[in-house]
Amino acid sequence: MTAGENPASKAEIKARRKGPSRAERRAEMIEKIMDAAEYLFSKHGLYGVTLKDVARRIDVHHTLINYYFDDKKQLFDAVFARRAVETSGRRMKALDDYEQQCGGQPTVEGALHAYLDTDLDTYIRGGEGWRNYAAFAAQVANTPEWGAEMMDQHFDPVVLRLIDLLKKALPEAKEEDIFWGYHFVTGALVLTLARTGRIDKLSGGICRSDDFESVKKRMARFMAAGLLEICEERQSGQG
Repeated sequence: MTAGENPASKAEIKARRKGPSRAERRAEMIEKIMDAAEYLFSKHGLYGVTLKDVARRIDVHHTLINYYFDDKKQLFDAVFARRAVETSGRRMKALDDYEQQCGGQPTVEGALHAYLDTDLDTYIRGGEGWRNYAAFAAQVANTPEWGAEMMDQHFDPVVLRLIDLLKKALPEAKEEDIFWGYHFVTGALVLTLARTGRIDKLSGGICRSDDFESVKKRMARFMAAGLLEICEERQSGQG
């Protein structure tokens, strides 16, 4: 021990010897369960996965899963909510920052870059766990029975924030055109996040469904052009 260094307290030394606390072990196990479930749900959806499947993936008895989660739907909801809060928060901040940077005069492409690029960056930099979540969320978005309700609950505020910026960028546009434009944007994004591999086969390997960097270079520009086209066409038709 060097001069001036404070010796560890007896309590600290005792804690180190004992290892992780009960609360820490519980939190660690919950994360392991949710990581395993996230991977399986991303591949097979809600109905294609059992709690026994999740337990086998982390090599525990299935009754341990029931200790932390009452049933599969509760686990499914928890897995979805875990990252939804983070990705929605990032996009909300990006949209707020963009509006401030543009002095309250947004463009369609600028707003879409803030919304789409931020989300794609999350999956580019976040590793396989985030990419599993992306595919998982894509399945939820395409499940009419209960998926729309989950998307509404977690993502409506950030979607409506984007819509608000698009309305400011296109003050003369009809609301229905802006909402249809968003519908087409989110459809393309969800298909991309699903990573189906179809574009890989169609392009003979020139394009890859997991190449989010290439998607990021193109998507906002492509969608902005389409949205401007339908809005301007409607406006010119009324003249």
